[in-house]
Amino acid sequence: MERKHMSALSFYQSLSGGTKPRVQANSPPAKKIKRKENGIQPNKKLNKKNRMKPLKSSKRVSSSDTEKSKAEKDSETHNGEGVNNVSLDALLADLTKVNNSKDRANRLFQWLIYPVQDKSFFRDEWEKKPILIQRQNPDYYKGLFSTAEFDCILRNDDVQFGVNLDVTSYTNGKRETHNPPGRALPYNVWDFYESGCSLRMLNPQAFSSTMWQVLSILQEKFGSMAGANVYLTPAGTQGFAPHYDDIEAFILQLEGKKHWRLYNPRSEDEVLPLVSSPNFSQNEIGQPIMDVVLEAGDLLYFPRGFIHQGDCLPDAHSLHITVSSFQRNSWGDLLLKLMPAALETAMEEDVEFRKGLPLDYLQFMGVQNSEKEDPRRGKFIAHVGGLMKKLVNYAPVDAAVDQKARDFLHDCLPPMLSAEEKASSVYGAPARWGDGVALDVTVQLKNQTQIRLVRAGAARLCGDGDTVSLFYTTENTRVYHKEEPKSFEMKAEHIDAMEFLIHSYPKFISVASLPCETMEAKMSLAELLFEKGVIHTAKPLTAE
Repeated sequence: MERKHMSALSFYQSLSGGTKPRVQANSPPAKKIKRKENGIQPNKKLNKKNRMKPLKSSKRVSSSDTEKSKAEKDSETHNGEGVNNVSLDALLADLTKVNNSKDRANRLFQWLIYPVQDKSFFRDEWEKKPILIQRQNPDYYKGLFSTAEFDCILRNDDVQFGVNLDVTSYTNGKRETHNPPGRALPYNVWDFYESGCSLRMLNPQAFSSTMWQVLSILQEKFGSMAGANVYLTPAGTQGFAPHYDDIEAFILQLEGKKHWRLYNPRSEDEVLPLVSSPNFSQNEIGQPIMDVVLEAGDLLYFPRGFIHQGDCLPDAHSLHITVSSFQRNSWGDLLLKLMPAALETAMEEDVEFRKGLPLDYLQFMGVQNSEKEDPRRGKFIAHVGGLMKKLVNYAPVDAAVDQKARDFLHDCLPPMLSAEEKASSVYGAPARWGDGVALDVTVQLKNQTQIRLVRAGAARLCGDGDTVSLFYTTENTRVYHKEEPKSFEMKAEHIDAMEFLIHSYPKFISVASLPCETMEAKMSLAELLFEKGVIHTAKPLTAE
């Protein structure tokens, strides 16, 4: 369809099927299965014939190699100068000067996996196989997190057992969780640690501003929530049983060292799984494809579905962070949102989907009839196949993508603004209390005030039936899903202007240039976006 022949409001209504129902994911049918203590569904028993062949191409990269591959050499100048020699503090300071938040994300990720080039990583390793990066530089990730910061958080913040912190052990093949109720105070936590228990902080970004900054930048690289857990393990112990996860995992070794063993997915059914596994016993997982020791400054990546276990050597504790992303972010997850809406539309618009089933179909279809040699079965299945092929013509793909985008924006951390960005946003407005009255409350945007989004991915227009809404991240919290999704309905006169503003990023544009019919409409949109923290100005505003 040609957008230029319809209004912006009509265009977004058409994407979401007009007044059709919202696109929603259907929950998979419930299965009667036994659940383990951790709430994860146990896997089906595996036929040994279906076990995958060992992966022989797991990759190791060392920064001390005297001869670097072309990809490694290229990475030294990819998305910025000398990312390999920059400390995290210096890098984050430099990134505040980068004009485009997408470029910031690219540079930070390139630093994270140096000396591997990000393009080669996503081509060769991402979702395919593990990669080990050994740097011989224990300070590479210095400043990201530390045991000292861990202790400081326990002392100064409201860390709750089972919510923010898990106490775990894995001894003689038995995995246990030891969480008492209540607040995790240093007195109890360090006693558990001295007794040989591992400590897992579940959401360090809620307490650490550096973790918040790093993850809020990386989420724009992945287009999916970037999360993290911190693991502190005493020397000579292991905190978790062998298992696989439902996320892409980046293990960043911060202190000490840790022995890791990785294993292939046991069957094709466990490649890129939808959910994490139960705990495995050692005799269920075969032989490791990678057996390595991570030291401070090293990185280990492995895709979801790769079984892993880590234990501490007798001579050193271990502190590492697992940065994760791409949970439930597959083509299948998109189709879960797309297919119900496609079927609703097809049934409304195509009589073939409304015609009745054969009177006698129960006599030859169904499991009890699946072994019958009945020509009616072939005809029935062929007819279903034909309807499935037609279904794609009714699939509201853009509307389903917008549903995924809404979920992502709800998952997102709020952007961590630099001092300059705060000063030019609603968070730096001069309004204050003084001399018994409210002062400098009136801060006025003008026709020529230059504005832009605070981040490339800070806001998104989504259609839903007769309405178009703007979903945004700036009022999210650092605690996952603590608040409901943030959005407001757009006025028809503002939709084109909002789209123009989104696509103009990273350029600043004047309020007067917004494509609204009246200056009043331009100003009302700009003021609303400023109040929500979605935009900032090229220069700080002053009180009238």
